Amino acid sequence: MQDHLAPNEEQYLPLRESVFNTLRKAILTGELKPGERLMEIHLANRLGVSRTPIREAIRKLELEGLVKIIPRSGAQVAQISEKELKDVLEVRRSLDVLCAVLASQRITPEEKVRLKQACASFEKVTKTGDQVEIARADVEFHDIISEATKNRRLIQILGNLADQIYRYRFEYIKDDLRYEQLVREHYAICRAIVEGDESAASQSAKIHIDHQEESILRQLHLTKQAGFFRKEVSLHGKE
Repeated sequence: MQDHLAPNEEQYLPLRESVFNTLRKAILTGELKPGERLMEIHLANRLGVSRTPIREAIRKLELEGLVKIIPRSGAQVAQISEKELKDVLEVRRSLDVLCAVLASQRITPEEKVRLKQACASFEKVTKTGDQVEIARADVEFHDIISEATKNRRLIQILGNLADQIYRYRFEYIKDDLRYEQLVREHYAICRAIVEGDESAASQSAKIHIDHQEESILRQLHLTKQAGFFRKEVSLHGKE
């Protein structure tokens, strides 16, 4: 998380909105990790603001489900539960399949070129290991597909889910062993859409989300195991 608000993006917003947006972005990108405590004084010092906008931002983030208030402990970044993951990806799977099918019917020649370029860009950026850029390239690829549907309401629904999806996107991008598979899946979706193969587009989109769910669940299980191991070591150290 940046120590000060980015003036180009936030300077025209009220301070409380700037602080809220900054903390929200830090949570969505994983910079503030699940389970991490949100200390008002520490955050206020980092952002160069008073504790009041920090407190207001934490309350709003709690309403969005991104922050949890623990009695006698304070605020912390909400954990990602398996149920929430499955709920979100269940919706996304259906929407992405619909997008792939509609795009294969309606994509323009210009959009085909952009989609192919987005595939190549995604493959290139995976080689850098920059998770923020990988996520950006992934969003760009899927945005081109949604735009190609020409369905404004569908695009609006996807926009409403974008932030929740973004948080999970960062979770599976942490698994760098899957980058080559992600690239192959993008090319499979792209090829099916460009060729107008609705069945292949539908199947490729479904497989893409199925694999993401498997990857994120694996990340969550590894995180839980690591936490249990740290607890065991701590208890052992006290004996």
